[in-house]
Amino acid sequence: MGKSTIADMLRTRGVPVFDADAEVHRLYTGEAVAAVEAAFPGTTDADGVDRAKLSKALTNDPARFEVLEAIVHPMVHAAEARFLDEACKSGAHAAVLEIPLLFETGRDEHFDVVVVVSAPPDVQRARVLERPGMTAEKLETILARQTPDAEKRRRADFIVDTGGTLADSEAQVDAILDSLKSRLADAYARYWQIG
Repeated sequence: MGKSTIADMLRTRGVPVFDADAEVHRLYTGEAVAAVEAAFPGTTDADGVDRAKLSKALTNDPARFEVLEAIVHPMVHAAEARFLDEACKSGAHAAVLEIPLLFETGRDEHFDVVVVVSAPPDVQRARVLERPGMTAEKLETILARQTPDAEKRRRADFIVDTGGTLADSEAQVDAILDSLKSRLADAYARYWQIG
């Protein structure tokens, strides 16, 4: 879809961005390793969680995603709260959490604004299948777990359509940031504030 590209655009504009996928990668080399190994024996090694082995285990039994999410999601949520607390203390006007399964986990209510990054289906498929290790079977498993793109677009406050040029995407990002300047926010105080 282009989430990482849009996140980079936000960072260059001074907006702090938390990358949930990067946090999961960090957890897979640290605090989540023992719990993942206990739940999915043989999926870790001396370097941490072997993502290829874990992916194979999940592809073979997609119902086990819930087990993995019960391990990892609380750890990611705690890191998100720390990130937002730091952004608030630093005086940031806005902060972004880049979350792949926001609607699927029902967490969209915890934010003042939801931005969906999207592209036409043929563009999405081509981009995903270019990723190392991605197969059509893996893609279908991923898509089966996700809210359909049309529904995400319907529920979003803003949409960044990444099917065009980078300049088009940048213009959309700038328009969103401009519109947020006058918007009042209260989700941090309601859901995230640590202390």
